Parts: sequence; structure tokens; C-alpha cells
Amino acid sequence: MAAVEECLVPGEREPWQPLSLTYVEYPADDVTGRVLAHLSLLPVFILFGFVTLIVFKRELHTISFLCGLVLNEGLNWIVKNIIREPRPCHGGHKTLFTEYGMPSSHSQFIWFFSTYSFLFLYLRMHQTNNARFVDMLWRHILSLCLLTAAFLVSYSRVYLLYHSWSQVIYGGAVGGLMGGAWFIFIQEVLTPLFPRIATWPVSEIFMIRDTSLIPNILWFEYTVTRAEARNRQRKLGTKMQ
Repeated sequence: MAAVEECLVPGEREPWQPLSLTYVEYPADDVTGRVLAHLSLLPVFILFGFVTLIVFKRELHTISFLCGLVLNEGLNWIVKNIIREPRPCHGGHKTLFTEYGMPSSHSQFIWFFSTYSFLFLYLRMHQTNNARFVDMLWRHILSLCLLTAAFLVSYSRVYLLYHSWSQVIYGGAVGGLMGGAWFIFIQEVLTPLFPRIATWPVSEIFMIRDTSLIPNILWFEYTVTRAEARNRQRKLGTKMQ
């Protein structure tokens, strides 16, 4: 009981404050607002996904993609502090990562990611098997999901009164242009250098690899893993006889 009373004594501490980077407010008892608030955290989940992929895959293209996202965020911070346009005054939010809203960082991030991924799906990733119809179908579905996510994240910032429409539109435009430019930069400048970078001693230490010459890494890993599993199963069966 004494321990509980000690926890309830507020006099010697500052008030608790949520981490503003992930703190999103939405109207109470508003189901749509709650869903959109969760969707607005999608950029955070994407960043965590990239970190996970890099840790387990250690692939140069994935690392370059993440560098582009970080560069995009840096550009957004610079532009915000140059323009210094405030967020909608009727938002009423108490905790904000930054007081400036032009352009929207969420919108810029998600449109960078969606534009780059869209170009990657149609211009770089090629299927090597004969399932052409299935290949194109899942690309179209994935592209539709990317566009839907980009629209919903952008709309959530307006609905939740974190940004105005102009801030979201300009953020999306900058993010889309940056995503396209970064894709071209990686394709034309960095990709030819990947084989050389993969041979650097530091790349060998951290097992960083280059898969840029493999048309479809998912199909390649699937076929290689399946063949290796069958080969090991065959050897195991031979030993048991």
C-alpha cells in the first residue's frame, strides 16, 4: 500500500509527456478518426520494416532506398524551417513534433515511398517464370494498395487537423518528385557501382551483398532455397539407408 501511495505523489516530478514523434490525437468516440490516426503511423512502421530488412538481408539496394527516405525527411525539415507556415490554428493539438506544417512530412514521406515502390515494381522487378498473368496481377494489386495507402495517410493529416490541404498536396508533390528522382539516381548512378561496393572489406565484414543483377530476388531466393532443401533431403535420405 505504501508503494502505491508513493507512485501517486506528484509533487517532486514534472508531468508525464507522450513521445511526440508517435503521438497522434483524434476526436474522442470518432471511429473514422481512430482508424486514420493509426494509418498516419504507417511511415513509422515502414521505417521499422526497412531497419528489419537491412539487418536480416543486408542488401545494397534496400540500404540505398532507406538513405533516400532519410534524405527526403531532411529536405522536408529544411523546407519547413524556411517557409515556416504554421499548422491549422483550429487543430487544438497540444503535442507536436514541429510547429510548422508546410509541407506535410507524412504526406511527403508516403508519396516518396509509394512513387519509388511503384517505379521499382514496373521498371526494375521482372518475373523469370512463365506466370506472366499472375505476375502482372499482383503488381497491379500492390500498386493499388500503395496508392490507397498514400491517399489515406495524406487525408488523415487533414482530417485530424494536423495540416491544411495545401500543406498535404505540396508535401505529396515534393515526395513524389523526390521518389522519382531518387529512383533514377539509384538506377543510373549507384546500381553500376554496387558490384564494386560489395567487394569492399567493410562490405564483406558486415556481409553486405548486391542483388541488382537478379531480376526477381523473391523468385530467386524461393527457387534456390527449394533446390537446396531438396538436395539436403536427398543426402539425408541416402545416409539413412
